[in-house]
Amino acid sequence: MTIRVLLADDQALIRAGYKLILDGKPGIEVVGEAGHGADAVRLARTTRADVVLMDIRMPEMDGLEATRRITADEDLDGVRILVLTTFENDDNVVRALRAGASGFLGKNMEPDELVHAVRTVAAGEALLSAAATRSLICQFLSRPELEPLPEPEFGRLDTLTEREREILILVAHGLSNEEIAVRLHVSPLTAKTHVNRAMTKLGIRDRAQLVVLAYQRGLVRPGEKLT
Repeated sequence: MTIRVLLADDQALIRAGYKLILDGKPGIEVVGEAGHGADAVRLARTTRADVVLMDIRMPEMDGLEATRRITADEDLDGVRILVLTTFENDDNVVRALRAGASGFLGKNMEPDELVHAVRTVAAGEALLSAAATRSLICQFLSRPELEPLPEPEFGRLDTLTEREREILILVAHGLSNEEIAVRLHVSPLTAKTHVNRAMTKLGIRDRAQLVVLAYQRGLVRPGEKLT
């Protein structure tokens, strides 16, 4: 299946570079380009993109608001947002993750990293294994001015089974389904099923928000390592 990608960046030269990298790869097609957030929201609806590469700082409507609108739209439930930024310690990246983005990349990434990231989030994984992302989560927890992630209206942590809770902690440490499967001696499909059930019970649409929730609720603490 072809991954349909929408590029959202206010710099045409940057969009052209992303398009050159992605259009040349098997199974990936760039289906649209947006110069600001409002266009990104509109094109996400009309192109039926699978992945949006979203810059944060754009005119008219920034990438944060565009991310919120896309992830809040039930008709766009399958769209994944990959935030691109020049500032890997930017509080806005944390806000983007909380708004539903599936991860982020610095704009200084290598071409192969971009291709891998698009394929990763299109497959339903979160791009959260990098140390920089975990650092951002810690920043979020230490900033009282940032609104806490609200408790889901339906489904709380105490609705999770012991295995779902265990897997939630592993997800928060950045482990992929394959890595979880190896650690727990189960199949990757079983690990994915547990992750999906946890998201359903907690009312969360994206793996990235599972990580934020796990840190915020104290299931995982900054600097804590797996044993």
